[in-house]
Amino acid sequence: MSDPVPLLIALAEPTRLAALRILWDGGEHCVCELMRQLRASASRMSRHMSALKAAGLVIDRRDAQWVRYRLSPDLTPDRRAILDAVMAAMPEPNRSAA
Repeated sequence: MSDPVPLLIALAEPTRLAALRILWDGGEHCVCELMRQLRASASRMSRHMSALKAAGLVIDRRDAQWVRYRLSPDLTPDRRAILDAVMAAMPEPNRSAA
């Protein structure tokens, strides 16, 4: 595996992790949807998605004035294993802590 530090840094931020949770379904999601679900401003969401893109976790596609994101299909098996482990360890969305 290449240096895992950038990947781990990208995964360490709660908003980025929440965005990945949304993208985890394998679909393509508009940045407007991510902003709404995460209650984040356009500039904040853009900054976080840029970090995920730089870490090689997501790819984007421009669609008129919006940008659509999805998980990168080019994740190496070791990076995918890390992401799978992190997602498996995440609490279910909307589940209250006991």
